[in-house]
Amino acid sequence: MAVVSRSATTYTRHYLIRHEFDRKTKTCVANNSLCYSAKKAPPPQRIVGGRRVIVAASPPTEDAVVATDPLTKQDLVDYLASGCKPKDKWRIGTEHEKFGFEIGSLRPMKYDQIAELLNGIAERFDWDKVMEGDKIIGLKQGKQSISLEPGGQFELSGAPLETLHQTCAEVNSHLYQVKAVAEEMGIGFLGIGFQPKWGIKDIPIMPKGRYDIMRNYMPKVGSLGLDMMFRTCTVQVNLDFSSEADMIKKFRAGLALQPIATALFANSPFKEGKPNGFVSMRSHIWTDTDKDRTGMLPFVFDDSFGFEQYVDYALDVPMYFVYRKNRYIDCTGKTFRDFLAGRLPCIPGELPTLNDWENHLTTIFPEVRLKRYLEMRGADGGPWRRLCALPAFWVGLLYDELSLKSVLDMTADWTPEERQMLRNKVPVTGLKTPFRDGLLKHVAEDVLKLAKDGLERRGFKESGFLNEVAEVVRTGVTPAERLLELYHGKWEQSVDHVFEELLY
Repeated sequence: MAVVSRSATTYTRHYLIRHEFDRKTKTCVANNSLCYSAKKAPPPQRIVGGRRVIVAASPPTEDAVVATDPLTKQDLVDYLASGCKPKDKWRIGTEHEKFGFEIGSLRPMKYDQIAELLNGIAERFDWDKVMEGDKIIGLKQGKQSISLEPGGQFELSGAPLETLHQTCAEVNSHLYQVKAVAEEMGIGFLGIGFQPKWGIKDIPIMPKGRYDIMRNYMPKVGSLGLDMMFRTCTVQVNLDFSSEADMIKKFRAGLALQPIATALFANSPFKEGKPNGFVSMRSHIWTDTDKDRTGMLPFVFDDSFGFEQYVDYALDVPMYFVYRKNRYIDCTGKTFRDFLAGRLPCIPGELPTLNDWENHLTTIFPEVRLKRYLEMRGADGGPWRRLCALPAFWVGLLYDELSLKSVLDMTADWTPEERQMLRNKVPVTGLKTPFRDGLLKHVAEDVLKLAKDGLERRGFKESGFLNEVAEVVRTGVTPAERLLELYHGKWEQSVDHVFEELLY
């Protein structure tokens, strides 16, 4: 067990991870989620205590390091602050989820089929396998990863990229690879925000330890948490900030406009074969999942807000688990503040590392989430063109100073009650939601123009990626409402046709 002193470089002392890798099978072993192919350039390394170790931080991780001093709250604040980057280093990270299904029966993919698909992609396209015990649970290639959500939703977490052209090329490459293997298996993928046909009892459960803990805990804190886990899909974009002040501006703009993104990408109007009363049921589900870790975070708009205030919030969010010795230990009901003080009954006397903190931050689900970057989390999953439009929307608004300032000016007098009203009503009424003297559609028109102008000023010819949502704004008709028109008309009230309409 390597030991490093307090004087070691900040943020690496808790991230020195032993690299265990079977070169014959190109498989990551010992349940470590960090995988690298022997054919690729090795990841950053340091010599610690005479050993060569990998420097990385990809949860869930275990520490091969004992820090000589306990973590303090200031360490947690500094961890978030370490995400600050100069503008020329800002990148775009896009994540999207999709439902796999058997083309013949339309039933969800079973885990055995998912394992076959993952193994096929790994062998054909040179991805490294991520294992939990003897089960394959994901893939990694460079800075991209493929992972499984609780019900088998297939997720690509893209690499941090410089332009939207690169982002869309990454999405296209991923879908090509997945389809190349899946079609041979009779498997298709559906781009939608909520499982349109099948009940929870029909959804397979993935063999991931953290999901067992969440599945047991969710019904204790909300009525829709299991729906969130097993029947929703999203697309999100992860964006950088240059300073604490820049983070605050982007966080506030993102929260204020998240309901507009929800409306533009609303794409989950069906449940178990029938209309569910929402344009974005996925968004509605988050309102009754777990109020301790979701929502619009009104404190972000307080004058005192900054990294420290977010840390105070996260410290008091109940924990799910701690990851030790290749297993997830149930720590539900206790907070990270308890952990910081050494008061976790599930691991008596142990103190947290920054890896534990990083893992904990992934279990908090507000509409905008802060890690060492900001995650925009309000959009439903959808067809591939909208996967490129979502990052375009937010990059145009948040990566351009003039557009960001205009958004902040536009939303400066929105009250907490108005922001919450939009959050509650948009999943039902979309762009037709009344707001002040008009409809949300009219606000969306101004916002879309700001996004387009921001992209044009970036100079990469990226504004065309907004075309997919421009028609939504022009008509005020969300993607979900178009699906409902088809359902009540051409589809003769059969939701099965959505599997063809939104097939990747």
